[in-house]
Amino acid sequence: MGHRKRRFSILKFFIIVTLLFMIGWTGYYLIFPDVSILRTKNPKKTSFMEYRENQWKKQGKRIKIDKRWVPISAISPYLVKAVIIAEDDKFWSHKGFDFDAIQKAIEKDIKEGKPKFGGSTISQQLVKNLYLTPTKNPLRKIKEAIITWRLEKTLSKKRILELYLNVAEWGVGIFGAEAASMRYFSKPSKELDPLEAARLAAILPNPIKYRVDGGSRYVERRARIIYDIMVKRGIVVPEYEDVIKNGTGLKEENEKVIP
Repeated sequence: MGHRKRRFSILKFFIIVTLLFMIGWTGYYLIFPDVSILRTKNPKKTSFMEYRENQWKKQGKRIKIDKRWVPISAISPYLVKAVIIAEDDKFWSHKGFDFDAIQKAIEKDIKEGKPKFGGSTISQQLVKNLYLTPTKNPLRKIKEAIITWRLEKTLSKKRILELYLNVAEWGVGIFGAEAASMRYFSKPSKELDPLEAARLAAILPNPIKYRVDGGSRYVERRARIIYDIMVKRGIVVPEYEDVIKNGTGLKEENEKVIP
């Protein structure tokens, strides 16, 4: 009798553990999205876009989202590098989180007495754009961290960057590098020159407040800093840029010298 009771207790224990595992597994995948589909599928509309649409609706505004997907190969290397410099200079080396930047952001928040949860990497910003909202609270940040970790484990750095450049907000109703380039410079993002790329990267921290074509001193100063870093790192060779702008036919040579 005691032996049978013991067997029943063990069986009951395993049933409970199995049920808990199944509930946990189901809850995990219901709460957290399957990021693996992003390997081959491009998102049509992000959570951030929907958030903006709801904002506009409440304000009685009729604004249409302008987004045009392009592969990363069709985006100017200048813009790719300018965005990394401006937003996440350790992008290629970190695993989704820049702990030095987070520490500095926390120290700044403590000093100012305003918790802003700054120091986000491109991977974290991509997660916020795809699945979350700009609401700043600890629970959202925890969810963001978990999805970011999964994103970095699942996708290549190149794919993460391609996704980010195509969904990032670049102004009211403007999402993605291609839409931004066409709106501000009337040309495809592949044709952006270094200064144009620096100006686009400069407004990313707050594309609603700042405009590429708004004459803001902040944008001018930040764009110049980004551009100077590009020159310092050899991404831009000013002499070659001058030659190209003067139309002397050395564009192909310049493209070979500057990766």
